[in-house]
Amino acid sequence: MIGAPDFWRLWYVGLIVSTVRWLETIAVGVVVYQRTESAFLVAMMTMLRLLPMALFGVFLGALAERFDRGRTLLIVVLMMGGTSAVTAVLDGTGQLEIWHLAFASFINGCGWCTENPVRRVMIGEVVGREQMGAAMSLDVGAGNASRMVGPAAGGFLLAGTGLQGAFILGVLMYGTALWAILTVRSRIPRVAGSEAVLARIVEGLALVRTDKRLIGVLVVTVIYNIFAWPFTSMIPVIGRDRLHLGPEGVGILAAMDGIGAFVGALLVGLWLTPKWYGRVYLGGVVCYLVTVVMFALVQSPVLAGVALIMTGLGGAGFATMQATLVYLAAPLHMRSRILGILTVCIGTGPIGFLWLGWLADRIGSHHAVALTGALGLLALAATWRWWKEI
Repeated sequence: MIGAPDFWRLWYVGLIVSTVRWLETIAVGVVVYQRTESAFLVAMMTMLRLLPMALFGVFLGALAERFDRGRTLLIVVLMMGGTSAVTAVLDGTGQLEIWHLAFASFINGCGWCTENPVRRVMIGEVVGREQMGAAMSLDVGAGNASRMVGPAAGGFLLAGTGLQGAFILGVLMYGTALWAILTVRSRIPRVAGSEAVLARIVEGLALVRTDKRLIGVLVVTVIYNIFAWPFTSMIPVIGRDRLHLGPEGVGILAAMDGIGAFVGALLVGLWLTPKWYGRVYLGGVVCYLVTVVMFALVQSPVLAGVALIMTGLGGAGFATMQATLVYLAAPLHMRSRILGILTVCIGTGPIGFLWLGWLADRIGSHHAVALTGALGLLALAATWRWWKEI
């Protein structure tokens, strides 16, 4: 149940991992743009954090069923903390290069795409099916709270202590997450059976092809991650070039999205009933895409912040219902592998980041974001027959 200590320990781990991810994303984005003046390279740093989802997500989801999930989670967080520690040392000794940041982004992306499905399956087993919607609301709320704290902290640390300070704080925060994992008492049983990982993947894909709800959720997920989510990589660029903000201002601006998302997750958790799950999921994507276009076109930092609050509200509905709809539709013994397939769909994001970064270098970051958001709305309309069953 949600009141169980193990749920809150797992919730805390997700809060820390997400906070550090946002802290490092904003700090790295600002530094890379300062050094290179390339919007494309800024987008690539975020893209590398998502690339492992596309490459390994489905395998990790199936593989996770064969190992102790608590131990897997511990190893993953330890790996991410170690990567951040090495990056801090390189920066402190004056040896840090752009390719180091790219490599660290990819390694921590590998950790993120493993942590997310493993930890959420553990949450589901701890709280039970009936409370999964509320649990996901709280979990997404934690992730959204991190989007308030992480970007702002990244901006202020970068201005005050440099990139090294941002990564040192990340290492310390990962340390508290490791402690939380070590105190989890629940032991989630491994799935019985010795089928090969590929056989499990094939079985999961076969289920998806026969379930219209799963097909719809996955189609919308792909649209969101190609046309909507990548705009976040352009916040440092638009903040500096179009809105004329410094590192602190960019951090505060990026936090606006998190504020909206946090409020949205609270509203979903308090008032949403199961019959509205699908509508909130779809409505959240539409709201997100519309306000992304608004953010790109306004020239006032205040109006840009308001637009980001609205993207956060829409994103909260989407993110909360995404994992919940998949979890509830998947059979008990296949949840890890179906969430792994969802992870692959999330991993299509690199396509969007590549496209957006390439386009931004040619027509400007704000024009590229506005055009991509509009294309996302068109893609959503064109795929109506696949998601109408959600």
